[in-house]
Amino acid sequence: MTEQLERGPVRTAHAGVLLAAVGERGVLCDFYDEDGSDTYRDLIQDADGTSEARQFAARLRPAPGPVLELAAGMGRLTFPFLDLGWEVTALELSATVVTAFRKRLAEATADRQGRCTVVQADMSAFALGKRFETVVISSGSINELDEDGRKGLYASVREHLEPGGKFLLSLEMTKPVGAEPLERQQELPGRSGRRHVLHVKILPSEEIQEITIYPAEETADPFVVCTHRRRLVTVDRIVRELEGAGFAVLARAPFASTSAGRDDMVLVDAVKREITRDVR
Repeated sequence: MTEQLERGPVRTAHAGVLLAAVGERGVLCDFYDEDGSDTYRDLIQDADGTSEARQFAARLRPAPGPVLELAAGMGRLTFPFLDLGWEVTALELSATVVTAFRKRLAEATADRQGRCTVVQADMSAFALGKRFETVVISSGSINELDEDGRKGLYASVREHLEPGGKFLLSLEMTKPVGAEPLERQQELPGRSGRRHVLHVKILPSEEIQEITIYPAEETADPFVVCTHRRRLVTVDRIVRELEGAGFAVLARAPFASTSAGRDDMVLVDAVKREITRDVR
């Protein structure tokens, strides 16, 4: 059974201690939701997605044909793709996020609106009734899926790619469970000059990483505590899964992470492999 990690803020043990200490000043949110957007923009150097979008574009022709973006969120990559002149179908699971995305798109130019279709669907099981030259998925998104969910993702992508179509994935260089401390903490500078604390706890039995981000300044009001959970899946494992699912991996190109507190990331360039059956 496919299991995606629960959407919305997770009250991690560390977050619980922090919120109890600050009382009414405390606000719990997910790092990627609207309440966490201020912290996200302060910490993520590529908050508008331009740098990551260029990494994808470098692997494609100037006019790549219709592009399907999975786990599009609020359009962090979609709008830079549209700026490149691409035709994009943006797929997102959350109804709330889709509503916000459509509102943002409604404020864009008519040309942008005409080249963008927003779809609410599950990236591990979708049927859009059309094929694409390229499918892309941004960093961290595949870590929301368990093994069955990733199998469903690969199968759905194959069904929606043109023959020889590309599947591009930006992946975090996750270390295997046991290769780093089960718990660590560090202070991170924000672009605004504010400082934040990143606390990471690994749950080995579940192969899950719990992330808690909060102000370094204890008197902050509001005291915003952002949390998120993601699965620990190595790049090597994803590559093996892709090859077993009918893709040929053409390249694994490292590029510097644009996210504070993360290791480098890798862009995986895969192509749909035609599977022939020996009929006798």
